[in-house]
Amino acid sequence: MFVRLLFLLLVALNLGAAAWWWFGRAPVRTFPPPTDPGVAELRLWSEIPRKAAARHPAAPTASVPAPAAATTGSSTQPPAAATSGATVAAVATSASPPPRDACMTLGPFMTAADMRAAMQNLSPHVARIQYREEQVNRSHGYWVYLPAATTREAALEDARQLAAKGIHDYYVVTAGDTQNTISLGLFNDQANADRRVAMVQKAGFAPKVEQRVDMATAYWLDYAVPAGDAFDWTAWLPDRNDLRAKSIDCF
Repeated sequence: MFVRLLFLLLVALNLGAAAWWWFGRAPVRTFPPPTDPGVAELRLWSEIPRKAAARHPAAPTASVPAPAAATTGSSTQPPAAATSGATVAAVATSASPPPRDACMTLGPFMTAADMRAAMQNLSPHVARIQYREEQVNRSHGYWVYLPAATTREAALEDARQLAAKGIHDYYVVTAGDTQNTISLGLFNDQANADRRVAMVQKAGFAPKVEQRVDMATAYWLDYAVPAGDAFDWTAWLPDRNDLRAKSIDCF
């Protein structure tokens, strides 16, 4: 009895699984057509069979009428030669190089802030712009002095003689590499330094002048404008008469 019930249970399970498999499958989804009615389907050239591709050749080249045959019996020029000449002329016209830019560099800017401000003013008016930096010698003025004496006493004696001649603005250096040198002033302008030298020489001394320099970072702006364009950077940087511009190779 138990075996019969087990057999009937297995048969019922198989029938249920078959019914679910047959009637429980999701319906097949249909997709809309790839094109609207009446519109040809877009296909790649590689997807067209060879026979169909042969019936639809590529767009023909422009034909050139053949010249009339001469009555003297001489042969006429083949149309293919004229077509080839027209094609070469068209290619030469399309391959003409585009107009080149003219490139300039502007500087030097002694601070990064000045460089950024100038770059912001020029950027809307040029084709492209970039900055670069370099190390340059920066002047710290001109030093007028009497060369160092051999001893401290000799330097003080020179200072007393300067005072006797009416020159009182001096300083005796007491330490360092310039010890016993008598400083007669530091001037930003070379012309002022030269006048100081002449005055001390007139008093009977032999002063010297030395430009004091150190290394500093300077900035330059490289910019490009269309060739033949009359671009004037001073229109956008009117207060920077200390700058200079020169031509460079384009970047």
